[in-house]
Amino acid sequence: MGIGGALAEARSEAGLTVDQVSERTRIRATIIRAIECDDYAACGGDFYARGHIRAIARVVGTDPAPLIEEYDVAHSPPAPAEPTAHRTSSPWLHTLDRGPARVSPAAANGAAAPAETAVNGHGSNGWARPGGITAAEAFRPAMPLELQGTKRLPVGRIVLILIVLAAIAVIAYLVSAGGTAQAPASSHRPPALRSQHSAAAAPRNPPTTSAPNPAPTQLPIASAVAFGPGGPSQGDNPSQAALAVDGSESTAWHTDWYASATLNGQPGTGLLVDMGTSVTVSAAQILLGPAAGGTVQLRAGNSPSLAELPVVAQAPNPGGTLTLRASAPVTARYVLIWFTQLPPDGAGTYQADIYNVSVSGTG
Repeated sequence: MGIGGALAEARSEAGLTVDQVSERTRIRATIIRAIECDDYAACGGDFYARGHIRAIARVVGTDPAPLIEEYDVAHSPPAPAEPTAHRTSSPWLHTLDRGPARVSPAAANGAAAPAETAVNGHGSNGWARPGGITAAEAFRPAMPLELQGTKRLPVGRIVLILIVLAAIAVIAYLVSAGGTAQAPASSHRPPALRSQHSAAAAPRNPPTTSAPNPAPTQLPIASAVAFGPGGPSQGDNPSQAALAVDGSESTAWHTDWYASATLNGQPGTGLLVDMGTSVTVSAAQILLGPAAGGTVQLRAGNSPSLAELPVVAQAPNPGGTLTLRASAPVTARYVLIWFTQLPPDGAGTYQADIYNVSVSGTG
């Protein structure tokens, strides 16, 4: 049985008609009938299709999590083929990969090698020796190294060069040592000057360093309540507030439906998160509903009052996974997710959804 069949069966067991489900979810009846036939073309994309499946499943009383998982498996794109690695080719690698060097018959008989190697290192067989020498010649433990077209320096000249270099090094050392040597202390120096010199030479106290600030981590949340302009007493759907902090992405808190994005003139609606004690808040991670739009603010403070919860971050057109970072860490017990405008819900009205909330900072 597919996703649509499971939703249709759950709706039938709940004793609901398609029109009743449409009225409760604000999803058009034609879209619900198409979904029950596993046709998602009218949903407008995978993001909206998942949102419709969640909303319908919630109304008919079935768990949306396995249905969303089945939808993702059926509609996920195929994994791209792994690219084939190409071997890098270069004349030097080809030279090393050719194996043992070919020896001409004349060279095997002890005769002089034919003039196969040109001045630029290219032989008649079409491959080159880098720098006019082979790899074996380059690493041969013979001194001095003999390159093609060069002559060995006489031993006497090499010894003379080494002696000259050693003499230069000794002279440089003597000059530098003579320039830095200190003159012997005069016995006629006044006692005051000697005492001042001793005081200047006294070691200074090492500078003190402060410990680095701890890195922000996810903080535990004590509770959450729906919050309106007048406080928790005016919050939307207060019974669903705990679903936004239960750690599950298949449950959510939903605002009420509004006829306009500006909440019919209301200044806002939101979810108040209680950390249980005063903490240092750096950011909040929020998983929103499928539709992007509206405006959301992050407020924080130590009193559950809108006037005592200043705005620390704001995002226009939020949707999906959203991270709101404070411009600077703020000490607060309460964190308010406050919608001043709402996104469209696909049914001609406006509504926001919060599936999960986490707060990061230091305790």
